[in-house]
Amino acid sequence: IFNMLQNRLDLNGASVLDLFAGSGSLGFEALSRGADDVVFVDDAAHVLDLIEKNAAILGCTDQCHFIQADAERFVSSSREEFDLIFADPPYAFPGTISIPEAVCERKLLKKGGLLIIEHIRKASFPSSPLFSMTERREFGNTHVSFFISQSSDAL
Repeated sequence: IFNMLQNRLDLNGASVLDLFAGSGSLGFEALSRGADDVVFVDDAAHVLDLIEKNAAILGCTDQCHFIQADAERFVSSSREEFDLIFADPPYAFPGTISIPEAVCERKLLKKGGLLIIEHIRKASFPSSPLFSMTERREFGNTHVSFFISQSSDAL
């Protein structure tokens, strides 16, 4: 993912959202590549505890925000804007295809920002005047799709 990102988005000083944070690896990698801060969102307290412990070990706790919340609820109530949003929902998550619409409707992406969703092959995202898919890469049964808000400049 980060190899694909390097020519699309400068992470120096970026604000990052890691939805469905899981291990937090995407957020931590963004920090290691120059992001200013990461908001980790996961609905499991034990997952966030582990991410917080890892942040302490890595010495980056001051750049991390940990939010225990359902990802869909977080998106629908957030007023923050991000340069980069990762979403790596469980493969069985029924709301995967509605993530781009929800993120763009709430204007969570800054101008020129990217939304990256990791998903199963069969996920088909509907077209919308709010966003466009700029790339989709296949890694076996896993696909990674890049989205921009239509109010953002194309990358």
